[in-house]
Amino acid sequence: MRRPGCIFCQIVEGQSPCWKVMETEGALAFLDIHPVARYHTLVVPKIHSDNIFDIAAKDLQDTIALVREVSLLYQAKLGISDIQVVSSNGRQAQQDVFHSHWHVVPRRSNDGQHIRWHTHSEWRSDFDRMLQALVE
Repeated sequence: MRRPGCIFCQIVEGQSPCWKVMETEGALAFLDIHPVARYHTLVVPKIHSDNIFDIAAKDLQDTIALVREVSLLYQAKLGISDIQVVSSNGRQAQQDVFHSHWHVVPRRSNDGQHIRWHTHSEWRSDFDRMLQALVE
Protein backbone atom coordinates (compact mmCIF):
# COMPACT_ATOMS: atom_id res chain seq x y z
CA MET A 1 0.00 0.00 0.00
CA ARG A 2 1.39 3.39 -0.99
CA ARG A 3 0.24 6.86 -0.02
CA PRO A 4 -0.04 9.40 -2.87
CA GLY A 5 2.29 12.35 -2.35
CA CYS A 6 4.50 10.54 0.18
CA ILE A 7 8.13 11.11 -0.79
CA PHE A 8 9.28 7.86 0.82
CA CYS A 9 6.59 5.89 -1.05
CA GLN A 10 7.80 7.57 -4.24
CA ILE A 11 11.38 6.55 -3.44
CA VAL A 12 10.32 2.95 -2.72
CA GLU A 13 8.44 2.86 -6.05
CA GLY A 14 11.43 4.26 -7.94
CA GLN A 15 9.52 7.43 -8.86
CA SER A 16 11.99 9.64 -6.96
CA PRO A 17 15.74 9.10 -6.95
CA CYS A 18 17.73 7.93 -3.97
CA TRP A 19 21.22 6.75 -3.12
CA LYS A 20 20.36 3.17 -2.18
CA VAL A 21 22.55 1.56 0.46
CA MET A 22 20.70 -1.72 0.88
CA GLU A 23 17.31 -3.26 0.16
CA THR A 24 15.32 -6.26 1.33
CA GLU A 25 11.90 -7.53 0.37
CA GLY A 26 10.29 -5.43 3.10
CA ALA A 27 12.50 -2.39 3.60
CA LEU A 28 14.80 0.08 1.86
CA ALA A 29 17.87 1.93 3.17
CA PHE A 30 19.17 5.05 1.44
CA LEU A 31 21.38 8.02 2.22
CA ASP A 32 19.52 10.94 3.80
CA ILE A 33 19.37 13.91 1.41
CA HIS A 34 19.83 16.19 4.45
CA PRO A 35 22.68 14.39 6.25
CA VAL A 36 23.88 15.32 9.71
CA ALA A 37 26.85 12.95 9.36
CA ARG A 38 28.66 11.04 6.63
CA TYR A 39 26.65 7.91 5.79
CA HIS A 40 23.52 9.24 7.57
CA THR A 41 20.99 6.71 6.31
CA LEU A 42 17.21 6.41 6.36
CA VAL A 43 15.59 3.00 6.63
CA VAL A 44 11.93 2.79 5.63
CA PRO A 45 9.38 0.01 5.32
CA LYS A 46 8.19 -0.56 1.77
CA ILE A 47 4.57 -0.64 2.92
CA HIS A 48 3.37 2.80 3.99
CA SER A 49 2.59 3.46 7.62
CA ASP A 50 2.58 6.88 9.24
CA ASN A 51 4.56 5.92 12.33
CA ILE A 52 5.15 3.36 15.08
CA PHE A 53 1.47 3.47 16.07
CA ASP A 54 0.17 2.00 12.82
CA ILE A 55 3.06 0.00 11.35
CA ALA A 56 2.35 -3.72 10.97
CA ALA A 57 4.50 -5.95 13.17
CA LYS A 58 6.04 -7.72 10.15
CA ASP A 59 6.94 -4.40 8.49
CA LEU A 60 8.52 -3.22 11.74
CA GLN A 61 10.55 -6.43 12.02
CA ASP A 62 11.74 -6.12 8.41
CA THR A 63 12.71 -2.48 8.90
CA ILE A 64 14.55 -2.94 12.18
CA ALA A 65 16.38 -5.96 10.75
CA LEU A 66 17.60 -3.73 7.92
CA VAL A 67 18.65 -1.03 10.42
CA ARG A 68 20.88 -3.69 11.98
CA GLU A 69 22.24 -4.88 8.62
CA VAL A 70 23.13 -1.33 7.59
CA SER A 71 24.85 -0.78 10.94
CA LEU A 72 26.84 -4.01 10.56
CA LEU A 73 27.78 -3.04 6.99
CA TYR A 74 29.12 0.31 8.18
CA GLN A 75 31.05 -1.39 10.95
CA ALA A 76 32.58 -4.00 8.60
CA LYS A 77 33.33 -1.76 5.61
CA LEU A 78 34.00 1.61 7.25
CA GLY A 79 35.09 0.76 10.77
CA ILE A 80 32.20 2.74 12.24
CA SER A 81 31.69 1.59 15.82
CA ASP A 82 29.28 4.25 17.12
CA ILE A 83 25.84 4.64 15.60
CA GLN A 84 22.78 6.47 16.80
CA VAL A 85 19.41 5.08 15.73
CA VAL A 86 16.55 7.59 15.93
CA SER A 87 12.87 7.43 15.03
CA SER A 88 10.48 10.30 15.75
CA ASN A 89 6.79 9.44 15.83
CA GLY A 90 4.20 12.21 15.70
CA ARG A 91 4.33 15.94 15.16
CA GLN A 92 5.12 16.75 18.81
CA ALA A 93 8.01 14.25 18.64
CA GLN A 94 9.47 16.21 15.69
CA GLN A 95 8.48 13.75 12.96
CA ASP A 96 8.65 15.65 9.68
CA VAL A 97 7.98 12.93 7.07
CA PHE A 98 4.89 10.90 7.91
CA HIS A 99 6.10 7.55 6.64
CA SER A 100 7.70 5.35 9.31
CA HIS A 101 11.46 5.67 9.18
CA TRP A 102 14.60 5.23 11.20
CA HIS A 103 17.74 7.34 11.00
CA VAL A 104 21.04 5.48 11.21
CA VAL A 105 23.56 8.16 12.12
CA PRO A 106 27.24 7.29 12.43
CA ARG A 107 28.74 9.22 15.34
CA ARG A 108 32.24 10.28 16.25
CA SER A 109 33.80 12.31 19.00
CA ASN A 110 33.30 16.07 18.65
CA ASP A 111 30.97 15.76 15.64
CA GLY A 112 28.81 18.62 16.87
CA GLN A 113 25.64 16.49 17.04
CA HIS A 114 24.15 16.40 20.52
CA ILE A 115 20.77 15.18 21.62
CA ARG A 116 20.26 16.52 25.10
CA TRP A 117 17.26 15.46 27.14
CA HIS A 118 16.15 17.35 30.21
CA THR A 119 15.56 14.72 32.88
CA HIS A 120 12.95 14.91 35.65
CA SER A 121 14.08 12.84 38.61
CA GLU A 122 11.12 14.20 40.60
CA TRP A 123 8.82 12.00 38.49
CA ARG A 124 10.27 8.86 40.07
CA SER A 125 7.87 9.35 42.97
CA ASP A 126 5.03 8.84 40.45
CA PHE A 127 6.30 5.53 39.04
CA ASP A 128 3.84 3.37 41.01
CA ARG A 129 0.88 5.49 39.85
CA MET A 130 2.20 5.57 36.31
CA LEU A 131 2.38 1.79 36.16
CA GLN A 132 -1.05 1.44 37.77
CA ALA A 133 -2.56 3.56 34.96
CA LEU A 134 -1.32 0.96 32.49
CA VAL A 135 -3.16 -1.94 34.10
CA GLU A 136 -6.46 -0.24 35.00
